[in-house]
Amino acid sequence: MTAITPEMVKDHGLSESEYQKILDLMGRTPTLVELGVFSVMWSEHCSYKSTRAHLKKLPTKAPWVLQGPGENAGVIDIGDGDAAIFKMESHNHPSFIEPYQGAATGVGGIMRDVFTMGARPIAMMNALRFGEPSHPKTRHLVSGVVSGIGGYGNCMGVPTVGGEVNFHKSYNGNILVNAMCVGLAKADNIFYSAAKGAGNPVVYIGSKTGRDGIHGATMASAEFDDASEEKRPTVQVGDPFTEKLLLEACLELMATDAIIAIQDMGAAGLTSSSAEMGDKGGSGIELDLDKVPQREANMTAYEMMLSESQERMLAVLKPGREAEAEAIFKKWELDFAVIGVTTDTRRLVVKHKAEVVADMPITALSDEAPVYERPYQPREPKGGDVSFDKSKSVLASLKAILAAPDMASRRWIWEQYDNSVMNDTVQHPGGDAAVVRVHGSSKALAITTDVTPRYAKADPYQGGAQAVAESYRNITAVGGTPLAVTDNLNYGNPQKPEIMWEIVAGIDGIGAACRALDYPVIGGNCSLYNETNGEGILPTPAIGGVGLLKDVTKMATVAFKRQGDVVIVIGETKGHLGQSIYLREIEGREDGPAPRVDPALEKKHGDFVRGLIEQSRVDTCHDVSDGGLLVAVAEMAIGGGIGASIGVAGLPEPIPFWFGEDQARYVIAAPFEEADRIIEEARAAYISVAALGKTGGDRLVLEDSNSVSIAALKAAHEGWFPNFMSGEEIPMTN
Repeated sequence: MTAITPEMVKDHGLSESEYQKILDLMGRTPTLVELGVFSVMWSEHCSYKSTRAHLKKLPTKAPWVLQGPGENAGVIDIGDGDAAIFKMESHNHPSFIEPYQGAATGVGGIMRDVFTMGARPIAMMNALRFGEPSHPKTRHLVSGVVSGIGGYGNCMGVPTVGGEVNFHKSYNGNILVNAMCVGLAKADNIFYSAAKGAGNPVVYIGSKTGRDGIHGATMASAEFDDASEEKRPTVQVGDPFTEKLLLEACLELMATDAIIAIQDMGAAGLTSSSAEMGDKGGSGIELDLDKVPQREANMTAYEMMLSESQERMLAVLKPGREAEAEAIFKKWELDFAVIGVTTDTRRLVVKHKAEVVADMPITALSDEAPVYERPYQPREPKGGDVSFDKSKSVLASLKAILAAPDMASRRWIWEQYDNSVMNDTVQHPGGDAAVVRVHGSSKALAITTDVTPRYAKADPYQGGAQAVAESYRNITAVGGTPLAVTDNLNYGNPQKPEIMWEIVAGIDGIGAACRALDYPVIGGNCSLYNETNGEGILPTPAIGGVGLLKDVTKMATVAFKRQGDVVIVIGETKGHLGQSIYLREIEGREDGPAPRVDPALEKKHGDFVRGLIEQSRVDTCHDVSDGGLLVAVAEMAIGGGIGASIGVAGLPEPIPFWFGEDQARYVIAAPFEEADRIIEEARAAYISVAALGKTGGDRLVLEDSNSVSIAALKAAHEGWFPNFMSGEEIPMTN
C-alpha cells in the first residue's frame, strides 16, 4: 500500500486542515485511491466550498420551475406539457492549455448535462473572453476555441445560435470559455440522478475509459503559472460522433421505464457520478473496476476513478432490465457494462483485482465537504465624475466604436457554426437574443448570454445586477417573456479577501435583480482561481437567460424594416459615461462608476415593450447596452440596410447623450400613426419616451446635418474580425 506523505497531500490540492478532517472522517489513513477521490470531490470545482454559503441566497423557485439547482441542469415548464432544460458551465483552464479540445469537450460536457435529464439538445450558446488582440497567443486561442465549439456542435447536429466575445488584457493568461446548452423534454418525463434503493445494477455506458483528463477538476481549482502548459495531459479529448450515438442511445433507453437514475461522467468522472448518485439517493454504491471498459492497458484503480474521458454515462437500472439496455447500446455500437450495484450502506466501495481499494462514507464526499466562509474585504465602488473631450466628432467616434474589438461584428465566428441545423432557428446570431422554435409548434424559446465585466470590476454588485438586467432586456427585445437564468460565475482566487468580496457582491447583485424581475436562478457553475501568476481576470458573472415567445410569428428583430418609421427610445437617457465603451475606445480610459441598475424600471419598461411586440404593434426593437444609444441605432440601420435621420432638440452635450450607457432602455421603430399612440401610452404610464427621428435613405444623419453612409459603418463593423484573424497587425486596445 502506498504511504501518504504531506507532499502527496499538497499535490492533491488539499490543505493540512482538510487532510486532518479526512483522517477524522475515515478513522484511518486513506489509501491512494481514497486520497484521489477526496481531492476531486473536495476541490473547488466540484464542492463549491468557497461559494456554497452565498449561493444559497439566490432565488431559485417560481411556479414554472420544475427543477432548480442541485441536478445536472435546471428545468422550467413552458406549457403544453413541454419543458426546457438548460445549464451553462465553464471549460476555462483546459481551453487555455489546449483550445480546440478544451472548448470541444466543454460543449460535449454541457450537452450531456442536458440530455442526461431526458432532453434533446436544441441550441448551444457560448460566452468567450480572450486577452488583448495584440497578445501573441490571442489569435491562436480564438481560432482553436471557435474551431472546437463549431467542430463538436456541428458534428452533434445541434445549432450554435449565439453568444458573446470580449477582449481584455486581464484574460491574457486565463481565457474564459463558458458553454450553454438548452434542450426540450416532456415535463412528465424528466430523469434525475438519485440512485434510490439497494440491489440495483449500476451500468457504465458510452466510450471506454482512458488516461486523459486525470485530475482535471483539481487543475480547474488552482491558479495558473508559467508552467501551466505542462498540464496538457489533464485536458480531455472529445469525440462528437460517439456523443451523437450516446445521445440517441440514451434517449432510446429513456423511452422505456428501465432507468432509476442516470448521470453523466463530467468533472471527476466515475468518482463524482457514483458518489453524487449514491448521495442523492440515500444509498451506497459498490463498484468493480475490473468490469470498466478500458482503452488503455494496465490502468490503475486511481486512474480509472479520476479519469475524465469523455462521452461516458453512469446509470442505475431496475433489476432484470440489463439485457434490454445492453441491446440498445450495442445497437448504437457503444460500450455497455454492469460495473456495480447499489447498496444500503451509504458507502462508496471500490474493488480492483479482487481487492478493496476504497471504502468511504458517501456523505464524507458530499455533506462533509468543507464549506468556507472566507473573509472578504469590501472596497468602495469606483466613482467620480467622468471628463471627456467635447471636441470629438460624434460620427467619427461612432465609426471607431463599431470597428473596435469588443463591438465589431462577430460574423467571422458564427459563420463557422451551423446555426440552422434542425431547421428550428428563427432568429440567427447578430440580434439581441437567439430564437429557436419548439418543434412542431408556434411557440419558441429566446436565449441569450450576457455580462459586462468592466462594470463588475468597477462595482461588483451593480455588475452582477446588470448582467441579469441585460439578459432580461435581450429576451424582451425579441418579444420573449424571461423565465429563468443559469449563471457561470468566473472569478479569481477566493482566498484573497478582495476577490472574495467581488464574488459575494456579485452574487448579491444577481440575487437582487432576479428577485425583482421574477427571474429565478435554476442552476449554474462557479469557476474560481482564474488567475495567472497572481493576476486575476475581471470578475465575469455570465448570465444565460431563457424566455418564451408564445407566438413566434410576432417576434421582433433588430433590423430597420421600412422607410419612414419613427425611431423611438424607451427609457431615460442621462448620459452615463462611466465605464463606457466610448470612454475606453475613444478616450483610452477605464474609469468612472458603473451604471446603476433599477430592477423596477427594467421590469416596467420591459413589460411595456414586450406588450407592444406581443400585440404585433412593433416588429423592430433593440436594447441599448454597450456603446449607448447611437450604437444601437447604427446597428439597427446596418441590420436593415436602411438609414435614419435622428436628433433631439436642445441637446446640451451630444457625446454623453449618444454614447452614455444608462440602463433600462430600448430603441423601437414603428409606423407614424402607431408611433404617436405608443408615445402617448408610454407617457400615460409615466415611462420616459422620446422620438429620435425617422428611418430612410442610405445614411445615418444627425440633426446637425453631419452624416455617414450605412455602407461605411457596415464595412467598419464587419471588417475588424476577418482582418484580425487573417494576421493583420492589431494595435493595443485595452
